[in-house]
Amino acid sequence: MTTFPANLSVVPRPVRVVPGAGAFVLTETTGLTHPPELAAEAAWLRGALGPATGCLLASGPGIALVLDPAGLPAEGYRLEVTTSAVELRGGSAAGVFAGLQTLRQLLPANVFRRARVGTDRWALPVGVIEDEPAFAWRGVMLDVARHFLPKQDVLRFVDLMAVHRLNVLHLHLTDDQGWRIEVPRWPRLTSVGAWRTGSMRGARQHETFDRRPHGGYYTGEDLREIVAYAADRHITVVPEIDLPGHTQAAVAAYPSLGAVPVEGVRTRWGGVSDGVLAPTEEALGFCRDVLAEVCAIFPSRYVCVGGDEVPTEPWERMGHADPGSLGGWFVGELAVMLAAHGRRLFGWDEVLGGGAAVPSDALIGGWRGEHGTIAAARAGFDVVACPDTSVYFDYRQGEDVDEPIPVGPLLTLADAYAFRPVPAALSAEEGARVLGGQAQIWTEHMDSVRRIDYMAFPRLCAFAEAVWSGPGDFAEFAGRLTSAHLARLDALGVEYRPSEGPHPWQTRPDAPGWPRERADREAELLELTKNIRADI
Repeated sequence: MTTFPANLSVVPRPVRVVPGAGAFVLTETTGLTHPPELAAEAAWLRGALGPATGCLLASGPGIALVLDPAGLPAEGYRLEVTTSAVELRGGSAAGVFAGLQTLRQLLPANVFRRARVGTDRWALPVGVIEDEPAFAWRGVMLDVARHFLPKQDVLRFVDLMAVHRLNVLHLHLTDDQGWRIEVPRWPRLTSVGAWRTGSMRGARQHETFDRRPHGGYYTGEDLREIVAYAADRHITVVPEIDLPGHTQAAVAAYPSLGAVPVEGVRTRWGGVSDGVLAPTEEALGFCRDVLAEVCAIFPSRYVCVGGDEVPTEPWERMGHADPGSLGGWFVGELAVMLAAHGRRLFGWDEVLGGGAAVPSDALIGGWRGEHGTIAAARAGFDVVACPDTSVYFDYRQGEDVDEPIPVGPLLTLADAYAFRPVPAALSAEEGARVLGGQAQIWTEHMDSVRRIDYMAFPRLCAFAEAVWSGPGDFAEFAGRLTSAHLARLDALGVEYRPSEGPHPWQTRPDAPGWPRERADREAELLELTKNIRADI
């Protein structure tokens, strides 16, 4: 493992660092050169450094960006700093952009501010950094269905992902509690399905509700802007439209789509809703229209259709002869619809059970402990590891009584750092099917960007290092975090959780939680995955 000099507290940890002596000092005369293929990355660098440093990086000698696909992996980079020049080589534009995140972190933390403050000396330490990611998929699932996040806050989150070299934003756009994407052919999805009359306050076990309406949605242009903004930062946006379950908001808007009637957009958290699509031609036509709109907006190879937590009781009440088969049938139909648009199905690990006709090129999200990841990899599917007890950042971060809305098992900063996407039970061949990992930010208990900041950071910093750098020493990481990286988060305006526990204004005494023991949750997940382990 690399031993870092005191002035090189980079997060995530690079593969190799060779420190030197001296520094390269940025001034108002420092120039920037690059090939035409890196014009966007050069523009980003000027925008990132200029406001805080006053260094506008006009064309000229100083910093050189170079493409080197023959010598470096696609997302790899080599950054060499001497006292007279800086050269950043990348295997692709994405590799160069990753290197720019490291270059920025080599400067004082005030470089992350949006205007000049203080009298910092903008010096890059001399040395060589060689780096590449351990995993190709370094994702974050952001739930904007339970609590809507305004567009500007999504763009800010994209920027925070880029700082940490994360490259997939999985947008959970629909659920029982809200529909967040405009579909012109189905206007009531947003006029009715995008808002609810209230929300639960605290964990669902307390049966406490507020009476505050909540809602919002993204227009097609909003989503295209998010996609383009993320792409400029080499982040792919993967949309999720949860089907055929978790659709109470859609059924509230169009009751004829549902297997059984529902009472409006859901205001409860958790559990399983009766808001399930009926196995009808109308519902299939609805799915075709929605997925066609999604594919027109999002260019990602994968589209997530959920397929999780689908109850069969509503289909039983319809009188269907074989309700247990309908979830798998729906998944097969959705896969065909996506294939017609040249896209691949992404489904949660439930789609592996119940006889679903899952195409061989589907991607599985293994969330029920390690069991889903193991089952998918052994069945020959590509899989993204997102195990409940390791990367669900809605779970509580400490045992303190002041921890806001403490739900689920304890998931500390150290636990997030210890995450390993490839389960030890897999062979090398099976493990190669694991594309990477994904942190999950479910927002039942996060009603604002401030709440998301508190729950996501600094755990997301630890997760980012786990999927970019691979195994490391937590104490060494914690040293880099506290000595330098938290100051960067401060400069970025991130209201992260302090190591000693929440600030008074971060507590929620009005919203009680429901803590659980890890062993109890792991036993529950084991039980939930019996069907897929038996099928595989």
